[in-house]
Amino acid sequence: MKSRKDIDKKLEELGKLLYKEIKEGKNPYLDVPIRSLSNVHFNPKTKLIELGDATSKRYFFNVAHIRKFVQTLEVAALAKELLNVDKHLSLRQVFYAMRKTLPGTKIDIVDEQTESNQAVEDLELITGASREELHINANKNGAAAGKIIIKDKGDIIDWSKLGSGGWAIPSNTEGIEFQKVDAKFVIYMEKAAMWERLHEDRVWEKLKCVIIASQGQATRGIRRLLRRLNDEHGLPVYVLTDFDPYGWYIYSVLKFGSIALAHISRKLAIPEAKFLGLTAEDIKKYKLEKQKIKFKEVDLKRLSQIKEYDWFKEDKRWQRQFKLMKEMKGKVELDALITRGISFVSEKYLPEKIKNKDWID
Repeated sequence: MKSRKDIDKKLEELGKLLYKEIKEGKNPYLDVPIRSLSNVHFNPKTKLIELGDATSKRYFFNVAHIRKFVQTLEVAALAKELLNVDKHLSLRQVFYAMRKTLPGTKIDIVDEQTESNQAVEDLELITGASREELHINANKNGAAAGKIIIKDKGDIIDWSKLGSGGWAIPSNTEGIEFQKVDAKFVIYMEKAAMWERLHEDRVWEKLKCVIIASQGQATRGIRRLLRRLNDEHGLPVYVLTDFDPYGWYIYSVLKFGSIALAHISRKLAIPEAKFLGLTAEDIKKYKLEKQKIKFKEVDLKRLSQIKEYDWFKEDKRWQRQFKLMKEMKGKVELDALITRGISFVSEKYLPEKIKNKDWID
């Protein structure tokens, strides 16, 4: 994590460089790393999706470049102000802060939030600082429980004593200080409903672990929190999802990163993460065939796409799962395990899978 002082200095240097070019009568430009598929690759050594070295120059005196040039500088100025006053804004608030009309014109700097979001991502690439380090946050969406004590904005918070809701994970987890971590591993799940079921059974206490959930794809705040628990405290991360192409994609993003965020894979992805979710073997073992949800055409298409990912292509265990799912022509949700008993996941499924190391790496 970069210090606030370092990021502030980086932004100031960017401004000084542009000012120097303007003073010398040159055409000022921004050197922006290219985020297209052609500049993204999977590194088999690091097991991460990474951004290449290709960049493009974005000039002020260029009709095709000027709008994005101004938008990027506007968000840079806003980020510097946020750092100076040590305050944060959400992505939506950043959009409104940038929605200004250029003096002497009827042209707004941004018309849609997609433009301000893009400018924030460009600034990440230019400065090497994450959105969160620039004091810009997204919506929070997630919960955690376990024997962990943290310090957050001066408050001491015990994740084991927060009632049925657990700790609401903020969108920015960079500044969280871990005071005490009494856990052997982390279980991350894609569904809040399954988290609530496990939390009510106090799985985190019985298995001496941490349970974390989002609703669908994990937010950057959650991914960063998982990475920090893995890096700083050596906690293995197990990913619990449905027997479903979309659940497997969630696992893929957590483990290897994503094309859209290839520039910060090293901060977010967890190459050591293991898949602990439903497999074709589980469906047969626990007699869940009747709980199958038939595939739609879009599900088959997603399965075909995931099957061809570079990081799955040569993996025999994963290719077997893809093959069996295609033959089954359907998916099965984790919630189907409730047919085996209300606390079956807590008392049998998870303890047995972890004890037998029945996961896919």
